[in-house]
Amino acid sequence: MSVGCQTLDSVDPQGLGLTYWFDAADEGEPYPVTVRFTGQHPDALEDERSTERTFDVQTTVDRVIPGSGRIAVTARVLDLAPGEWRVTATPVSGLSSEGRGALLPPSQEPALPRGTATGTTTFAPVARVRAPGVRLGAWPALVSVGAVVALITQDLLARHHELPTLALLVMSFVASLLGILGAKLYYLAGHRNETGSVLFSGMSIQGFVLVAVATILLGSLIFDIPIGRMLDVTAPGLLFGMSIGRLGCFFGGCCAGIPTASRWGVWSSDRTVGVRRVPVQLIESASSGTVAVAALFAVLLTHTAIGGLIFVAAIAANTFIRQLLFPMRGIPRATAHGRTVTMAATAMVMAVDLAIILGGQ
Repeated sequence: MSVGCQTLDSVDPQGLGLTYWFDAADEGEPYPVTVRFTGQHPDALEDERSTERTFDVQTTVDRVIPGSGRIAVTARVLDLAPGEWRVTATPVSGLSSEGRGALLPPSQEPALPRGTATGTTTFAPVARVRAPGVRLGAWPALVSVGAVVALITQDLLARHHELPTLALLVMSFVASLLGILGAKLYYLAGHRNETGSVLFSGMSIQGFVLVAVATILLGSLIFDIPIGRMLDVTAPGLLFGMSIGRLGCFFGGCCAGIPTASRWGVWSSDRTVGVRRVPVQLIESASSGTVAVAALFAVLLTHTAIGGLIFVAAIAANTFIRQLLFPMRGIPRATAHGRTVTMAATAMVMAVDLAIILGGQ
């Protein structure tokens, strides 16, 4: 894989992104496929730095689901000598000759073909995130759009309820910046075994919401803004922003759904394996947008926003739906019962919240 930015061609460190394409079997049981990538730089025979001029790596798709169609498996090799490389991809395990998903004996030649190609290195951090189906920069771009939409929505609703819009805008902007830090710390706390740069590690929306909401609560106390009304006018924009941001996850290759052979699956990538998947990011985007619209109408139709109850109901509903969708994601849960407890808690909060709202009418 290459990037059309010549400025990065000479920036260290350099790396390669390697992708092997194959078709899943039409039927049978799920099976693994392992692909071996070997590469050689043209100067490999003349240069003593053989570790930078040759490589030999393997990557595995643990569960290829028959009927899932075209699959792309991607490996990265970093810290390489810059320039053009010749790479060979050789499947070392995969389908038997009958195509039934049986693992091949070591002495038997795989049914999947070998491939050879040449390519040029690029800036290693770019190679680390590039893959078929992944749009470079899609996640930060769409998250930024979501943040702008959230602030605009909050400002319009604040004007509708005659809140101090400038003070609210300033503290919401600060809350968004601090929320990014909270999202990073929350992710790192739940992925302590993950290696790699902190800068390029993931982020969690739960951490963002916790820190951002805590910040605007503190700001409301400082600027003497009614907390309940402030939370209610914030809820629709926050959820609209989350809805747009989830589209960034889909196009950026994070939070991917589990592979599927269903006709309702959508081809997408988790930056390592591109395959037909449950489009969980798109489903969550639609659900967040739906809750946002409901919260928007509730805020608009309530002339004196009812003490933060709209915010509580909206966030509880969105959290419940997120937990409901977690089994469709390709990320294992960190706790055995956390999902069940969270769903029960948010369902109870929604029930109590709605009872209070209806009882107050």
